[in-house]
Order: sequence, then structure tokens, then C-alpha cells
Amino acid sequence: MQVTETLNEGLKRGYTITLTADELDAKVNEKLAEAQPDVEMKGFRKGKVPMALLKKQFGQRVLGEAMQESIDGAMSSHFEESGDRPALQPKIEMQNGEEWKEGDDVVVDMSYEALPEIPEVDLKSIELEKLVVKPEDADVEEALGKLAETAQNFKSRRKGSKAKDGDQVVMDFVGKIDGEAFDGGAGEDFPLVLGSGQFIPGFEEQLVGVKAEEEKDVTVSFPEEYQAEHLAGKEAVFTCTIKEVKEPVAAELDDELAKQFGAEDLNALKEQITERLVAEYAGAARQVQKRALLDALDKVVSFDLPPSLVEAEANQIAHQLWHEENPEVEGHDHPEIEPTEEHTSLAERRVRLGLLLAELGQKAEVEVSDAEMTQAIMNQARQYPGQERQFFEFVQQNQQMQQQLRAPLFEDKVVDYVFELAQVSDKEVSKADLEKAVEALDEE
Repeated sequence: MQVTETLNEGLKRGYTITLTADELDAKVNEKLAEAQPDVEMKGFRKGKVPMALLKKQFGQRVLGEAMQESIDGAMSSHFEESGDRPALQPKIEMQNGEEWKEGDDVVVDMSYEALPEIPEVDLKSIELEKLVVKPEDADVEEALGKLAETAQNFKSRRKGSKAKDGDQVVMDFVGKIDGEAFDGGAGEDFPLVLGSGQFIPGFEEQLVGVKAEEEKDVTVSFPEEYQAEHLAGKEAVFTCTIKEVKEPVAAELDDELAKQFGAEDLNALKEQITERLVAEYAGAARQVQKRALLDALDKVVSFDLPPSLVEAEANQIAHQLWHEENPEVEGHDHPEIEPTEEHTSLAERRVRLGLLLAELGQKAEVEVSDAEMTQAIMNQARQYPGQERQFFEFVQQNQQMQQQLRAPLFEDKVVDYVFELAQVSDKEVSKADLEKAVEALDEE
């Protein structure tokens, strides 16, 4: 087996692998000899089938396997000896593939882009600030107020008051299509919050302005894609008898409210809110600190980048941004999107930092545990209520999906590793300052 270099420019590599006809024939004979003891054929005892007959019967099939194994073995040996790590799967092309016949040498062209040598970084010299925000009493009270709003109650409006958007109307209703009542179209003492979107489009809006003891006909059309096929696309008239009109009132900030959220009393609820705010602020501060770390690393490292990785990343960035600017286009039936210089510049930064973090993680033996992966899959599965198990099984069988979930976990663990080595100083700031710092991340 001969491997000859044909290209060595920057990170681009090219080689010709030659497998002689004699080497291939020897490999075929070797594989047939390995299989011979287990082969049974009419007229021969098990393991006694002549090699010539085996070659005639199975030679063509074994030939392809032997060829593939030999080329794969040559590639593995090459990477082991050269130390090269391909950025993407090497491109393999067989010379004169269509004209090749048994007895000819096998000549294969292999090309790839090698991953660059990553320079050492003195992580201990990196200086970072960790923003620290202590929840103020006002922050806790504001959070309490929002909880109270979610647990809001309703109280009856003054007699004769008209219902407003956000009010609750208590009513009896009967729906009819072509004058005939239909199943599921009636209710008694039903509490409906106007503007909640609980009923089909156009229904709640027509109840704005109604008063208690009033009867109101609401005319709506069921959507064409309505889940009940016998109602889809049809016009219905709902006769609504309004019994009460109620206005929303926030729940009282007391022990009863606390118990609704699983706390023993109001003080315990405040402690829970304080802990949650501390965690939220810490999470936001970590985003800012991580960006500062990536900026610092980007300034101190410089190395050649595999063009194919940069191109793929730039295309992905351009495609993602295009869809964000054109949200009405859900599929991929759109004109080809050409990356700009800005996209390519961002892609270069991402590829450079991605390779650097991967190298740092490998050297530090950073690993994502099975438990961490399972937790990540479960978190993702919650986005598909009722289908969690199917999603879990899908991820288990899909290597690409597993990698998509593992990559951010690995990156965060490497970032935490660097944080431990870097010089990090705490800086107390206000909640407003932290919010500005987080907003600045999106502007960059």
C-alpha cells in the first residue's frame, strides 16, 4: 500500500492511495480463509470447501469488502502517523472508478482540511469581572406583585357596568348552526375572561360592552382547520345570557397567597422569591462574564481556520438571520442566501473559539456525563407535552441530535473550567446595570 502526498497548502491536504492488485488479491484470500472453516456447501463437509470454489462463489462480494477495509486501514494509519485531524469527513474518489476491473490496481484520491495546531493560552493571565447583584426589597415586592397578578381574583362590577377587555363574564350560552343546537355548544355559569383567547376568534370581542342580565347573540365562524370536522368552517350563532360582569383584582399579599405557591407563609414566599432572584441575576451575570471571556480569548489566539468550517458556519448564520427577518417563511423554499462579509467574520470568530474551547476541554479531560445528557434530553422533551417518551427515544437513536444537545453542555463545562483558572474579581452593580449589560450582548 502506497500513500503519496499530492497537496499540502495551508490546512488543505491531498493524497493518492495505491492498493496494488496483488495486495487486494491477498486481502481477498485472507478474508476467504478466515470464513472457510464456517462455510457449508453441497457436496463438501463443513470447512472443507476448496478455496478456488469459495473464490468463485463469494469472491466478488468479498472483493468490495476487502477494498473498503484496505482503504479505511490506510486512512487510519495515515492519520495516526501524521497526527492530522480532519476538520470534516475526508473526500474519497476512486480514479477510473467506472473503468476499473478485477486485476487492476486500486488508486484512490483522498483530500481533506486538517484541523490547525491550537496555540497554548495562559488562562491564569485572563482578567474577568463577575457582576454581583443583591436583590433589593423593591425587587422582591415587584416579584410578589406579579405573582399576585397571576393569582388574581374577580369581583362583581357595579350593577349596569359594561364589560371591558380583561373582565370576566359569567354566562349561560347556547350555540346553533342553521338554527340547530350542536353538541358541545352550550354551557351554564361559564366564567370567560375577555381577551384570554379561550373561545374561537371573534367570540370574546363581541362580548365587550355587555352588562349583567343582558342577552347577546354572538355570530362567529369556526376555523377551516377546526379540530371537530363537523364544525370546521361553519358559521354559528351563540345566544349568551350574561349573569355577572366581574373586574380583575390582584390577590392579597398575605399568607393565603403564599400557600397557593407552596410556601408556609408570606415570609417564606419572600425567601423563595429572593433565592430565585439571586439565581436569575447570577445566570444573567454569567452570560456577561462568558461573553467577556470569549472576547478575551478571541484577542489572544490566532491560527489558520479550515475554510470548509468557516463557509458552513457563515451559511448557517446567514440562513438563520434571514429566517429571523422573514418569519412568515417557515420552510426552506426560498432563494439561495449568500453570506456577507459580516457573516463570514462572525463565522471565523465562532469557529476559532469553538476549536479553542474543544482543545481546552480535551486537554482538561472535560466530559459530559450520562446523567447530564439525560437531564438535557428531559428538559428538551418538556417542549413536547404528551410526547416526552417518543422524543426521548428519538434522541437516543439520533447521533446528530445527541451532539446538538451535548455541544452546549460541553462548552459550558469548559467555560466553567476556564473561570476557575482565570483571575475573576467580583463587582457589585445594580439590577439596572446588569440589565444594560445583558441588553448590550444582543447589540454586539
